[in-house]
Amino acid sequence: MKRNIRFIISYDGSRYYGWEHQPGTDMTIQGKLETVLEKMSGKPVKLIGAGRTDAGVHALAMVANVHMDTDMSEEEIRTYMNQYLPEDISVNEVIFASEKFHSRYNAVGKTYRYTCYAGPCKPVFDRKYVYVLEEKPDIAAMRQAADLLTGVHDFKSFCGNPRIKKSTVREIYSIDIHEDGDFIHLTYHGSGFLQYMVRILTGTLLEVGFGKKKPEDIPRILEEKNRPAAGFTAPAKGLCMVKVDYH
Repeated sequence: MKRNIRFIISYDGSRYYGWEHQPGTDMTIQGKLETVLEKMSGKPVKLIGAGRTDAGVHALAMVANVHMDTDMSEEEIRTYMNQYLPEDISVNEVIFASEKFHSRYNAVGKTYRYTCYAGPCKPVFDRKYVYVLEEKPDIAAMRQAADLLTGVHDFKSFCGNPRIKKSTVREIYSIDIHEDGDFIHLTYHGSGFLQYMVRILTGTLLEVGFGKKKPEDIPRILEEKNRPAAGFTAPAKGLCMVKVDYH
């Protein structure tokens, strides 16, 4: 029977070249999932992801869907996939969706979390998932800058693709900066994000936190629509996709 199957997937992106297929390598999340789905169905499949996380970026709940023939139940599909997937990729939920469901086009919002560490000791067991800072930034200043980044703006200054042709206008619903001991979590909730956008936003906010930029610089950075105006691109390993919103 032809089904539109919706998946919720977690993965550790440390050893992968991102979500999307890359020429000359099978080390992508999409590639690993499609290999198992093709083994299960006996036919080529095209898995659609809600987003295209970059190399080294993790996901707690990536959403994807695929149209394929199967007589297996939702639970049987999940069990089969987790049996054959690598240990750093997990299918957490399998749901038979409506025929029209599209994981990317139907998404109305996404949440990403970036984690920094500013403690005196090495975060040995979290080292693949945090960006280690040499000192603690000024969180109050970062929050002031974050408030100026929320809302609808042209985020071209925060886009890592200089040749982008589509609109760079996005809406950020909220930026929450939360301290948990020596960990600093920056949680971004928005309508969608440009290439490297969350990592560039994080680098910019950290530069504010370290006094290299001021909160009042944010409107000018947005207005310039020029990548060099913003801060550095924070490392991929601190970034995790947390949630995708649908109506």
